[in-house]
Amino acid sequence: MPIYEFQGNVPDIDSTAFVHPLASVIGDVRVGAGCYIGPFASIRGDFGTIIIGEGSNVQDSCTLHVGHGRRCELAPASHVGHGAVVHSAVLQRNALIGMNAVVMDDAVIGESAIVAACAFVKSGWEVPSGCLVAGIPARVVRQLEQDELREKIEATRKYQDLAAACLSTMHEAKIGTDNQVGNCEGLRPV
Repeated sequence: MPIYEFQGNVPDIDSTAFVHPLASVIGDVRVGAGCYIGPFASIRGDFGTIIIGEGSNVQDSCTLHVGHGRRCELAPASHVGHGAVVHSAVLQRNALIGMNAVVMDDAVIGESAIVAACAFVKSGWEVPSGCLVAGIPARVVRQLEQDELREKIEATRKYQDLAAACLSTMHEAKIGTDNQVGNCEGLRPV
């Protein structure tokens, strides 16, 4: 997996975290216990520090980066959906960033808050705890219901289980003539 030292900073990845071999982790990055880092995630601690708290997940094609001398911090049980960008921001415990959302510098996503898919959280905005924000720029839509908060916790727990399963069972498959799935002989192109 592409793990790179940069200017003397070597990523610190807990042994119980799963970092997919196609993810890239560079420099001053700390990945906590039980985290899941998906394929094509780019986590660049080249200009500053990135901390990913215990039990968090950063899914496929996400980007975590920092400005010069800044920090990007995901508190425990943070959940960053496919394709999202988090730049020099802070996610408090149990926050969720939806797919393809963008969270800019110095934004703070409150505890158990949800940023909707494709939302844009502007620099410096503090998202209140326990609410849903959406739009471009993002605005508060409403307080989250208890069942929505439980669903978020369960979704994050599934990624924690996935991290453990990947560590114990995922390996590169060797596909060859002995284990081909099917035979296309005699089929015509459509």
